[in-house]
Amino acid sequence: MSDRSDATPGRDDEFDPVSFLEDAVPIASHESVEAMRELVVETLATRATDPVVDADGCVLAEKRSPAPDSGPHLVLNTHLDTVTPHVPFERGEASADERGGPEADAAAGEAVIRGRGACDAKGPLAALLAGFLAADPERGRITLALTPDEEALSLGAAALTGRLPGTDDRLDGDLFLVGEPTGLDACTAAKGRFQATVELSGTAAHAAEFAGANAVAAAEDALAAIRAFDADAADHPQLGSPKLTPTVIEGGAATNQVPADCEITVDRRSVPPESAEEFRESLAAAVRASLGDGAGEDSGDVDTAVALTDRESPFLEAFATESDHELVRTVAAAARDAGDAVGLPSGRGGGVRPFGAATEASYFAPAPTVVFGPGDLADESGAVAHAEREYVRVREVEAAAATVERALSTLLG
Repeated sequence: MSDRSDATPGRDDEFDPVSFLEDAVPIASHESVEAMRELVVETLATRATDPVVDADGCVLAEKRSPAPDSGPHLVLNTHLDTVTPHVPFERGEASADERGGPEADAAAGEAVIRGRGACDAKGPLAALLAGFLAADPERGRITLALTPDEEALSLGAAALTGRLPGTDDRLDGDLFLVGEPTGLDACTAAKGRFQATVELSGTAAHAAEFAGANAVAAAEDALAAIRAFDADAADHPQLGSPKLTPTVIEGGAATNQVPADCEITVDRRSVPPESAEEFRESLAAAVRASLGDGAGEDSGDVDTAVALTDRESPFLEAFATESDHELVRTVAAAARDAGDAVGLPSGRGGGVRPFGAATEASYFAPAPTVVFGPGDLADESGAVAHAEREYVRVREVEAAAATVERALSTLLG
């Protein structure tokens, strides 16, 4: 833990994002975010921002300008939870695979912070806190909205945005900046993720007889429909093509019996404007068409249905923000300036591209949304976020904090 005993409560400029991150990463937040939430609330409260914890476990804080209606309402969002298992905190010199790339030699001696949440998403959280605490908007307002369960069902974010039955949109933001590890690039879009089950229902019979309706045999045609599902799909200008992957298949109960049931679970990575229900309807039609009069001589008539996996919150659908939107241009330019100021390698940060994973940014669309933060989902040596080697470079945390500060000043100054 870092020693901040000489910090002066109530002074926004005393907040150090790296020291905060050193305090945050040791806190296990894969099973409960309570301790992590307490750290954030204390950090905000000692700086006179009057944070609120709502009934769904979200932390909310606001800064209003003297003219809140004359500018945009900008929402800063990231999550407090991490995936399991907890990985201990360590600060040290970057290893060869953490330096990586053509600038590896130049980065020798660079400091990194390792541990669960270092980049996903406590590093981005530190940067958003720095920007929020430093902000003094002249117009518009800023809301900091930190959610407790992004790595699970995103119930907190769904309730905040009115996506759950019986809830209202309590954010009503004009612009959203979402903290995730993007390598300091401004990410303008991400594919959605749906999950569904193709259910094939036949009739059981003795395997020695030409009787029954074989659900497992019907799976052959269902899988063919899955493989061909996106054959005519148009590429999205930012996200490219959608992807449909069969991931689990289950069927049959005995080795000498024609199986009556088979289920195929599929993973869908969508692009706009496809919704979860539109995907379900289209896949159901494609599978029905593939079965025709039956799949094979022993299959007879097999019924099919496609059901979305039950979950309490809506699926994270794809989103896309125009690459030339003011929010995108502002964040990207600020990231390039901040990267130069801390001496990051040329080309590190400040790009504009899609994000590689589904996020709660989905719930904020269609409002202009940018995903941004220090660290990477993966580097040249493999997975970083969610991996046992999770880390973030200290200079990138500093650059990310400066980026958020500059962007807020530009957008609300």
